[in-house]
Amino acid sequence: MARILGPKCRVCRREAMKLYLRGTRCEMTAKCPIDRGTTFPGQHGQKRQHLTDYGVHMREMQKAKRYYGVSDRQFRRYFRVALGQPGNTGENLLILLERRLDNVIYRAEFAVSRTQARQQVVHGHWRVNGRRVTIPSYGVLSGDVVTPDPREGSQKLVKEALSMPAKEEKPSWLKLAKEPPSIEVIQLPARAEVPIELDEQLIVEFYSR
Repeated sequence: MARILGPKCRVCRREAMKLYLRGTRCEMTAKCPIDRGTTFPGQHGQKRQHLTDYGVHMREMQKAKRYYGVSDRQFRRYFRVALGQPGNTGENLLILLERRLDNVIYRAEFAVSRTQARQQVVHGHWRVNGRRVTIPSYGVLSGDVVTPDPREGSQKLVKEALSMPAKEEKPSWLKLAKEPPSIEVIQLPARAEVPIELDEQLIVEFYSR
């Protein structure tokens, strides 16, 4: 995973959109630079010139990478897999990213951010179909059931996340249960159910140069 060690709000400012890198805290703070209409970071942010055609394509790629927290190497691998699948390559790419285990846990609101979800998976707090999985990039399939480890510490993490204010929309391709906590993958997500706002065709064109 591409870790962001500096200020996360600065990354959102660079992409001019909310990437929810801080999870639910992005909705709870009044200091969000995007909500306040803040320009690009840096003292010359307002003097930024228009992007070139290459820059436009690259920015779409960067948005997707930073939104899901993957490195350039991982992202290229996802693109190669999407390219080999039937159908629209751009849509296939986003669906592959959406199926990541850390993203599924975050989307189910069992973690306050993708970063926290990734850390929980790495530390062995989650199981898929009863088997412990410690790989955040693990791609869930239709029919999979994701549950927290029965350990007290794992259950406590889920309860803390569920105590946070809930979002208005829940993913329709996931069936959620709070008692006991579980996530069932009813079907694979469609493009319309991927919340990020970007033009995936620009990403395909970027890698097809």
